[in-house]
Amino acid sequence: MQKVTFNNKTSPFFDSLKAKVESYFENHKVESTGNEKLYLKSTILLTLAACLYVLLVFFTPPLWLSILLCIVMGFTLAGIGFNVMHDAAHGSYSENKKLNNIMALSLNLMGASSFMWKIKHNIIHHSYTNIEGMDDDINIQPFFRVNEKQKRYWFHRFQHYYCFLFYGVTYFIWVFYLDFKKYFGGYIGPIKIRRMEWHEHLGFWATKALYVVTALVVPVYVVGWEYTLLGFGIIQFVCGVIISTIFQLAHVVEHAEFPEPNPATQKIEEEWAAHQVMTTVNFSPRSYLIRWFSGGLNYQIEHHLFPRISHVHYPAISPLVKETCKEYGIPYNQYPTFFKAVRSHLLHLKMMANAQAAVC
Repeated sequence: MQKVTFNNKTSPFFDSLKAKVESYFENHKVESTGNEKLYLKSTILLTLAACLYVLLVFFTPPLWLSILLCIVMGFTLAGIGFNVMHDAAHGSYSENKKLNNIMALSLNLMGASSFMWKIKHNIIHHSYTNIEGMDDDINIQPFFRVNEKQKRYWFHRFQHYYCFLFYGVTYFIWVFYLDFKKYFGGYIGPIKIRRMEWHEHLGFWATKALYVVTALVVPVYVVGWEYTLLGFGIIQFVCGVIISTIFQLAHVVEHAEFPEPNPATQKIEEEWAAHQVMTTVNFSPRSYLIRWFSGGLNYQIEHHLFPRISHVHYPAISPLVKETCKEYGIPYNQYPTFFKAVRSHLLHLKMMANAQAAVC
């Protein structure tokens, strides 16, 4: 597939916005990376995960309490992914590049490959958001149809009913199938993965093995395979539902666009930054709890425009983004609550199940 490009000869919207955001950090004399609030949150989440693991494996609480703690562990791992790994993998956790790389490895401790994720998310998703055939994040065929260019199957009429059940197994599929498919296949979507260095190969296999040992082998040895599989399944399901839902609410909702490049030139007519705003939606901007837990991913517009800025600054720069969008006539879409965003996601899935295929 020919590479998609954007109309970036001139980018008046993004130039104006960048100037305002840079001025904000200069005037307030703060760095755009993480701060003590992020580091405290990281400490809380990582410590909680370690304590839950020790408690569940080596102290074996009663079944009802173990199930509850496994649910909490699922939430905690999702929180680590949103707050620690996500900022670190984007290079916004700290000014220190080595610290960013170390904290990004928190994803490896959760079973997935940060190497693969950086390519899939940072390079592909952030460059070609919601572009069919390029953005691997919306390629969840045949299970879902999220835009009119995707093939429609009879079972898609039920996709708004079964979506959350499927989201629950995505974490497992990611760890035990998709990473290996990318590793051996050499591609993520249409993009060829760069040649891995020897230490990257070693890191991939060593951390996969470490995850299997810590998540399965040790618990089976200590508490038995029945309780291990039950607890492992609960943790994986809860974490999968949370991660998938948060990311779907940003791009697979009614107000998010799925632009198509000019078939002759493979070019998107808008500048890259305008494209990011048009394909992305915020939700729950006033909820401190959701902002804290989701790592600011409810401010997805700000994140897609400035992925190298830590999420702790998104509420502050959001008014600047809104103001500039209004100046240039670019729609800034957001849902006031989490549940309204979920409703829009389900309505979008229902609509896409019945939509006719786009005429090319």
